[in-house]
Amino acid sequence: MNKVLARFGPFFGLLFVIILFTILCPPQFNSFDNVKTILTQSVIVGIAAFGMTMVIISGGIDLSVGSQIALGTVVIATIMNLQGGSEATSVGGIMPLVAALAAIGACALCGLIIGSFISRFTIVPFIVTLGMMQIARGVAKWIGKEQTISTPPNWLQDLMLLDPEPSWLVFAPGVWITVLLFAILAILLKYTVFGRHIFAIGSNELTARLCGIKVNLNKAMIYTVSSIFVGIASVMQYSNLTVGDPTAANGMELDIIAAVVIGGGSLSGGEGSALGSIIGALIMAVLRNGCNMLGLPNYVQEIIIGIIIVGAVLIDRLKHRINA
Repeated sequence: MNKVLARFGPFFGLLFVIILFTILCPPQFNSFDNVKTILTQSVIVGIAAFGMTMVIISGGIDLSVGSQIALGTVVIATIMNLQGGSEATSVGGIMPLVAALAAIGACALCGLIIGSFISRFTIVPFIVTLGMMQIARGVAKWIGKEQTISTPPNWLQDLMLLDPEPSWLVFAPGVWITVLLFAILAILLKYTVFGRHIFAIGSNELTARLCGIKVNLNKAMIYTVSSIFVGIASVMQYSNLTVGDPTAANGMELDIIAAVVIGGGSLSGGEGSALGSIIGALIMAVLRNGCNMLGLPNYVQEIIIGIIIVGAVLIDRLKHRINA
C-alpha cells in the first residue's frame, strides 16, 4: 500500500481536485479553453518546481526562488531597453534571447552563491536562502529603481499566450518548454551519475561522503542547476507580465515548495520526482482556477493551500514512521 501511495498518490490527488471542481464549478471548468488556461498557469510554478525538486531531494530548501524570478524579469526588461528604450516599436532578432540568457545567468549566479556558502561554511540552507531571498529582491528593486520596467514588444512576450502563433502549437509555447524541461530533469535524475548523487546526499550525507561522493561540489552544482530552472521560470514570468517587476512572484516560493511536497517530495530528503512535481504544480493550478470560478476570495485559496501543504507533510511523516 505504501508503494502504491508513493507512486500514484499525486495522481489520485490531481484526480480528486478535478472531480471535486467538476461537480462544484460551472460547465466551463471542463472546457478546452479552461484546460489550456490551467496548463499555462502551471508553467511558472512547474518549471521552478523542477529545480526545487533537486534541492529537496538532496535534503535542502531554497526560499529565494520567488526573489530570483523577480530579479530575472528585471534583468530581461533592463537589457531589452538597451536597444531603443521602451518607446521602440518592437525588438526582434537575437536581443530577446540575450536578455533571457542574462536572466538565467543572474539566477544561476544566485544558486552558485547559495550552494557555495552552504557547502563551504556548512550553514543551514534555510538561513542562506533566506538571506539570498532578501538580497535578490533588493538587487531587483535597485536595478528597477523600485518600479516596474516597461519594454518594447518582443517575441519573449508570446511564450505564455493562450492562443499561440502558429496555431498548430495548440498550447502556449511555455507549456511545450515545460514538457521539454520535464523530460530533461527526469533523465537527469534517473539515468545520470549526478542524479544518483543527489538522491544519495539526501538519503544520508555522511554515507555519501564515505562512498567517495564529492558532497560539497555536488551541493554547489545542485543549487546552480536548480536556479537555472528558476531563471527559465523568470522568463515565463516576464512573458506573463510583459514587464520587469521587482515585486513579482512575492510568496511564490511557497507555491513552488508546496508543488514538490504535494508531488511526493520529502522534506527529509532522498525522495522526489519530476513527474510528481509537475503533478503538484497542476494540482495548485487547478485549485486556484477552480476557486476563482467559484468566486472564492484569495484568502480562502491561501487557507486551502496551507492545509494541503501541512497534510502532505503529515502524510510523509506518517509514511516514514510506518516504514521505520
